Amino acid sequence: MMLNRRTWLANSGAALLLGAGLGHSQAQTVPRPAAAAARTVVLGQSVPLTGAASEIGLAFAAGARLYATEFNENSAASGIQLKLVQLDDGYDATRAGANARALLDTHKADMLFGFVGTASSDAGAAVAAKQGSILFAPFAAADNLRAAAHPNVFHVRPSMADEAFKIVRQCETVGQTRIALIGDDDPMGRAGLAAVQQAMTDLKLAPLVASALVPASGDKLESALAAVQKQSPQAIVLVSLSSTTADVIRRLRKTGYAGSFTAFSIVGIDPLYAELGKDIGGIVISQVVPSPRPSAIPIVKEYLAAIENSDQAPSYEGLEGFIATKAAAEAVRRAGKAYTPATLQRSMAGMTDYDVGGFRINLRPGLRDPGRSIDLISITKEGRILR
Repeated sequence: MMLNRRTWLANSGAALLLGAGLGHSQAQTVPRPAAAAARTVVLGQSVPLTGAASEIGLAFAAGARLYATEFNENSAASGIQLKLVQLDDGYDATRAGANARALLDTHKADMLFGFVGTASSDAGAAVAAKQGSILFAPFAAADNLRAAAHPNVFHVRPSMADEAFKIVRQCETVGQTRIALIGDDDPMGRAGLAAVQQAMTDLKLAPLVASALVPASGDKLESALAAVQKQSPQAIVLVSLSSTTADVIRRLRKTGYAGSFTAFSIVGIDPLYAELGKDIGGIVISQVVPSPRPSAIPIVKEYLAAIENSDQAPSYEGLEGFIATKAAAEAVRRAGKAYTPATLQRSMAGMTDYDVGGFRINLRPGLRDPGRSIDLISITKEGRILR
């Protein structure tokens, strides 16, 4: 699959922002009139449509809208219709918390859905808990939201611990035991660091030879990279958005560093390709959903068929949004048209092995779920994805 993120995001962004005609606050409307007795289920999403993670947010939100449209067109007999209300938070946790309150109080959301980012997911979870609601399918939330203290948070994607274990085990497999980590100095970076440190312990490896969490702006990156490189790591794990990740890779390669780079899925393949171009060659990235290129996997075929009738283009984040919305709809279907918050939560808690279409998800996993599918893919300098 050849990557062209600028074209893809131009298309999906138009579908999200202009198709609804509501700027940074969109409601997914029903394309055809629903039956009079239908119950409308409101999914309230705070998502970065602008700001540092906007490319990921736009694609994830667009994939969610794509499934909601498909469901509403094909499920009239179920007596349930989906309505997505999507508010821009600019990848800012304070705005995400305010959006969460507005979604529940003003827009009467039946659940909070698809918050993007560790700090934003924390903010959404806190509001949901206070108001007796649900946070469903956060994107890249910290593993603390999977603890028993958060029974109202349900995850479609694997944990950071799952990704870290897969990344570190792969390093060990190829003989890379001197591992370092560089990340954004934010809740996501700190959560990723903790996950990698735990994976090193679980695999009985020596501790990280170096780690550095750097702010998104300022002049601390250069000295941090020098300190990391001084420890001669064979592999560097990156837990950061595309801008930091690209900056780190460019700077270290200019110094002659010849070790490997592996990034968590939050980086986004396509935003990173847009940043690095041909310099992306050789980078390994963790992925938590199947490849969105044509395959025999039913959920991928369903997603690509829906793409054909839209002005979107396929992406990993779009497929994840599509899957998350399908899982939410299935939870509502199981709870029944007359569901209450309590029965909906029980329905979700029971979805421990849901086949979304040749791809299984577990809404109540522990921090290490061996049944979860995580791929490590590499990218050529031409932007082609290799398993």
